[in-house]
Amino acid sequence: MYSFQPSPSNNAQRPQYQRAFQRVSVSLEGRLMVPSQDEYVCMTVDMSPGDVRFICAARPLPGERIIAYIDHVGRIEGTVVKTTEDGFVISIVATERKREKLAAQLTWIANKHELGLPEDRRHDRLTPRNNRSELMLDDGRKYPCRIIDLSLSGAAVDIDIRPPLGTNVRLGNMRGRIIRHFLEGVAIEFSSLQSRETLTEFL
Repeated sequence: MYSFQPSPSNNAQRPQYQRAFQRVSVSLEGRLMVPSQDEYVCMTVDMSPGDVRFICAARPLPGERIIAYIDHVGRIEGTVVKTTEDGFVISIVATERKREKLAAQLTWIANKHELGLPEDRRHDRLTPRNNRSELMLDDGRKYPCRIIDLSLSGAAVDIDIRPPLGTNVRLGNMRGRIIRHFLEGVAIEFSSLQSRETLTEFL
């Protein structure tokens, strides 16, 4: 199983830019905006909680600020630290908490690919119109949350807390368990398939 570790402190032939984390290979599509406000399609080559290498037609200069929206990760921003033949590398600007969230999501993506895990979205995901709800833990604690998307078998919710994987929860009246952490929150797998009627209150 993959987990993020700080890069080894080998001082021999150190490049001018020193990575704080070892990057893991992840191919994720996205789009990014350069300082001129132009937008480009991009693809990640490898990524860590501290930096990311893109393949992209854009050719920003070192030191320029980039804002990117990456599938399964969300919004990141950073500064160009290196250019390559087919793209560039940015150093991610983020709080420590956001780096922890990013590390959790990248770890899941990397391990999913390495272990050949099947895609867990077995049913079409819908974006709810009524997206405000409440997540309740087994001990009765309740937390407000926002439903990002919803299906008969599970949901992704935007929430500040990160209960351990496997934690039993209740989203509204739907029981389930936490199966994944990601940048904005958690993914929930329902204990049983929900009926479409159950979901209508959100849609």
